[in-house]
Order: sequence, then C-alpha cells, then structure tokens
Amino acid sequence: KHLGDLARHLAQLEARGVSVVAISSDTEERAKQSKEQWGLAGVRLGYGLDLESARTWGLYISAGRGATSTGIEEPALFSEPGLFLVRPDRTLYFASVQTMPFARAHVGDVVEAIDWIVAHDYPARGEVVLNTEAM
Repeated sequence: KHLGDLARHLAQLEARGVSVVAISSDTEERAKQSKEQWGLAGVRLGYGLDLESARTWGLYISAGRGATSTGIEEPALFSEPGLFLVRPDRTLYFASVQTMPFARAHVGDVVEAIDWIVAHDYPARGEVVLNTEAM
C-alpha cells in the first residue's frame, strides 16, 4: 500500500524538486516482480540493499515469517521500512523508521509538510551528513 501511495503522489513530489527512489533489500527478481504486480511503473525501485547498510541508515532487520498477506514469501532476513528526506547537500532532513510494515506515513502528508517547510524556511532539527556512497 505504501509504495502505491508513493506512486500516486510521485508527480507532486517531483514538481517540488524531490527525487524519489524506493530501495529494498530484495533481489532484482523480487523487485521487478513487485514493481510489475503493484503498478509502480514510474517509481525508481532499487534493490539489493545489504543489511549492514540498512542498519547504518537505522533500519530494523526482521526475520521472514513465511508468506505475506499478499501471498509473497518473505526473505529469511530483510529490512523494515523507513522514509528519509535528504537534502541535495546530503544532510538528513527527516527520518521515519519503523519496526513493522504497517501504519506508515501517508505520502500526501509528506507533500504537505514539504510545502510548509519550504514556505517557512524551516530548518532541520539535527544536521546529519549522510554517506550515500555506500548505497
């Protein structure tokens, strides 16, 4: 559902200068299957994020529990979701990290927040420079 929400708001995000990429620890085959089955044609979908890099980003690692509610087999180990807004200078502006695959931020709310941030020149609370080279 979350990636579908992202796909529906992709044009709004791009109109605001936001470059979107969804990255997972999935294999290439699984990522391509998900992209096709979930109707994510416009979303840049990365794959193969190693679990150590996921931990560096603060993501939680979970063990697979068999088939998901959509019938897809979970990998033995995988990273739980996170949402990050990274500025062009590679400073982290916003991060939301989850321990579960549900109750994620609505992308429409993120779009509204971006508009408010820009309109009010609201600074980041904690400046963290990211090493995006590892990705």
